[in-house]
Amino acid sequence: MTEAAPVTGADQFTEVHDRHFAGIYRYVAGRLGAQAAEDVAAETFLVAYDRRTTFDPARGDLRAWLFGIATNLVSRHRRKEARHYRALTRIELPRPVEGHENRVVLSGQLAKALARLTTGERDVLLLVALADLGYAEVAEALGISPGTVGSRLTRARKKLAPVLAPEASDG
Repeated sequence: MTEAAPVTGADQFTEVHDRHFAGIYRYVAGRLGAQAAEDVAAETFLVAYDRRTTFDPARGDLRAWLFGIATNLVSRHRRKEARHYRALTRIELPRPVEGHENRVVLSGQLAKALARLTTGERDVLLLVALADLGYAEVAEALGISPGTVGSRLTRARKKLAPVLAPEASDG
């Protein structure tokens, strides 16, 4: 099956799942951690299967379309998680001591720097870094122009530069 072929049948979709699940999983795990990645990656393919007849190969690559769905689900997961934590603070339950944000492999400084990025900057940076997408694929996945991808990535890199290369900024 080629990337340009419409995906209509279950057999064709099984092939799409088998080909792209690992990449989607790695991307989502890099954004949310392994615990949530399995569910969100699986939901990506459920959404894609439900919308398979709306996929238009003339508008872009299947892989980028899948990463766009995954990015939207990551955002939805984060909003749901934020609502959950806000609700917990309102009912005055003790906060969990060990959450995903405490298990992130990134250093504390890098995690803080990533948190300071806008959602758009973070999505672009992580699609490039974790999903290994090119500018055109990121543009397709997020529904933005390649120029916007470039400018968001440049801004994200500038904001992260002091954390990634502190000796260069001390000089």
